Amino acid sequence: MTYRRTLMGLIGGAAVAAMATGFGATSALAQEVTLKLHQFLPAQANVPKLVLDVWADNVEKDSGGRIKVERYPSMQLGGKPPELMDQAIDGVADIIWTVVGYTPGRFPSTEVFELPFMMTDARAMSRAYWEMFEKHMKDTEFKDVHILGTWVHGPGLIHTADPVESPDDLQGMKIRGGSRSVNSLLTKLGATPVGMPVPAVPEGLSKGVIDGTTIPWEVTAALKVPELVENHTEFTGKALYTLTFVLAMNKPKYESLPDDLKKVIDDNSGLEFSVFAGGTMADADGPSRVIAEDLGNNIITLDADQTAEWQALAMPIYDEWIADMESKGKDGKALIEEAQMLIEKYSQ
Repeated sequence: MTYRRTLMGLIGGAAVAAMATGFGATSALAQEVTLKLHQFLPAQANVPKLVLDVWADNVEKDSGGRIKVERYPSMQLGGKPPELMDQAIDGVADIIWTVVGYTPGRFPSTEVFELPFMMTDARAMSRAYWEMFEKHMKDTEFKDVHILGTWVHGPGLIHTADPVESPDDLQGMKIRGGSRSVNSLLTKLGATPVGMPVPAVPEGLSKGVIDGTTIPWEVTAALKVPELVENHTEFTGKALYTLTFVLAMNKPKYESLPDDLKKVIDDNSGLEFSVFAGGTMADADGPSRVIAEDLGNNIITLDADQTAEWQALAMPIYDEWIADMESKGKDGKALIEEAQMLIEKYSQ
């Protein structure tokens, strides 16, 4: 009797072990994946909270929990914002979100959307950007990464310690420029452009390293800009500028995924995600602008005639950019015409 019970116990234990092994095999077949998402803003800023977290949460949900996205804000994995693209290429991070212009000239075709006074509507421009990315950039400039989304922010404007109403008011000011093209414009207007990643803006303003900055309303809240400067200059019609962004994934990491998990990533990326991201950033402009209003800051809105004066001064930058593109073997004039056509089409 004792022997029989012992034998049954051994058989039962073997069965449990076999079941455990079976479950382990099933779990292994499921292939759970952890993706590290790295970016430069605090977790509570609008883009991480309203765009990146939404993307990551959807990927996790749609994968049935097989994909986990670990989020690393404020450069927690190390390095500086201009290094993010290389971190994605080298696998330091699996996914990064970055400002393309943090490495000026490296992805030149994207700059067509950053030229002064190209900006109309973030959704329209993000749609045009994705279309031109697929046609002109995917297999050339961005061949070393797997791009998940391309978008732009809402209208860029100027935030300064002293009021800026005319181009002459910028004479002698040190202004953080939003892009290579805007830096060129600032130089033509007599200002001194200062290059720095956006997280450095608050310290730059508080220490007087810069007298102002070009950023959209959306990010001013996270950076406390309305508390650091009292003047904000907006433009009527087309905005002063916008910046281009990408959400990029390490290519070997993407290619290592099983087909069903690739599909989860694909279904949450691409054109519609890009339009969502750009539109969400633009929608966040309004609440951030209200903060400046509530503080009693001086919001200067230039009318159409005043804006036209700035636009005229910006026109030579187009010719300079076309010449620069030609030196890189690219038809800059054709890129501008295509971008303008698509922006107009999608703005209607």
